[in-house]
Amino acid sequence: MDEKLTRFVQAQRPVLNQFLEDQLTRDVAQPTLARSMSYSLLAGGKRLRPLLYLATIFSFDQSVDLTQELPIAGAIELIHTYSLIHDDLPAMDNDDYRRGRLTNHKKFGEAMAILAGDGLLTLAFEWVAKSPVDPLVLSEMIRVLAQASGPSGMVAGQAIDIEQTGHPLHELAAIQQLDALKTGRLLTAPLQMASIKLKLDERLRQALVEFGQHFGVAFQIYDDLLDLTSTRAAQGKQVHKDEAAGKNTYPELLGIPQARQQLQTELDQAHLSLTAVTEGTSFNPELLLSFLSYFDEERES
Repeated sequence: MDEKLTRFVQAQRPVLNQFLEDQLTRDVAQPTLARSMSYSLLAGGKRLRPLLYLATIFSFDQSVDLTQELPIAGAIELIHTYSLIHDDLPAMDNDDYRRGRLTNHKKFGEAMAILAGDGLLTLAFEWVAKSPVDPLVLSEMIRVLAQASGPSGMVAGQAIDIEQTGHPLHELAAIQQLDALKTGRLLTAPLQMASIKLKLDERLRQALVEFGQHFGVAFQIYDDLLDLTSTRAAQGKQVHKDEAAGKNTYPELLGIPQARQQLQTELDQAHLSLTAVTEGTSFNPELLLSFLSYFDEERES
């Protein structure tokens, strides 16, 4: 990661983690459910999605009131964590390890893991709904989050993934659509939600959406490549599973060299999306652009 992103992460991730821990403790009273939800939510993780939200806010306003922004950022992380818990279940990806330790269902049983995911998903919308934001703005932010995580976004992508596993997709456009839904929508939502809250004009909103879309696809290509080129120790979970399971991935369709080229194409487009709209605005794109350094390890391979 470049220095700007490193400083931002070091400043904001501990604050976000503390908020998640404190707020979850206050909001979940049932002891076993609370332990199961906390186990996955507080297991570490990059926090990319909430950090993208906060970074977008900071890119327009340096005097940010974190007490107002953390519940919204945290809600996005709740949804991401719910999706991981459910993805790991035997009926889905059947994973035993996540972030270097047992998956939720291996620790608490399948039934409690399902409930923990359900709890995180619904609590996310409670957190956003309580935010002291103009009701019309708030309703639009909730709509974006629901669409990104629901049957027109992430859930739809997961459904396609399940149906097509073992049935190769032969067109790049089909895999692009799969990944845009499964991964891209929830990485784009933080930028959309921030742009709505900031009441940005349509040109800036669209630029942020395009950045998020390209970032999301790049993230999935990167993840696909790491499944083939990294180790279990480095990833904290089993690797080489996608190929064994017959998953549709960029490396499977294109091969590793061309998948890396496609990754670079997505990153170039993400960069262009933001640099084309800075003139005449208070928008400083440097912080968001620094998120592209997340992929440096694979680009240097």
